[in-house]
Amino acid sequence: MDRFKARARALRSSQTSAEARLWYVLRGRRLLDWKFRRQQPIDRYVVDFVTFAGRLIVEVDGATHSSDGERQHDAKRSDVLTSLGFHILRVTNTDIYEDLPGVGEAILRELATDRFSPLPEGEVDGEAGG
Repeated sequence: MDRFKARARALRSSQTSAEARLWYVLRGRRLLDWKFRRQQPIDRYVVDFVTFAGRLIVEVDGATHSSDGERQHDAKRSDVLTSLGFHILRVTNTDIYEDLPGVGEAILRELATDRFSPLPEGEVDGEAGG
């Protein structure tokens, strides 16, 4: 797992400008007190943003996600992460640049659904509820 932590650390230090803009909205519980983490290892993947309490992963898709190979990889990755109880919300760089408040609202809409039960307190990294 150390290799995934090292990769996550490297990704945090080289985030895209779109990820940096979204992180500004999500960090420090700025989005209605939801705690998000960025570039977080889960299973064998590193996800862009996650709130464990809300069981929501937010993935930022840039131009590289438009190839067939990347779409297949993303689908397999999504299957694994969904099987672990997460919901995945995909947003594009364009969404972030053109309508960042709308992206925040979409995230809040996803968190308002009752589709997913939060993990019991302390089960993941000691993080408690939203």
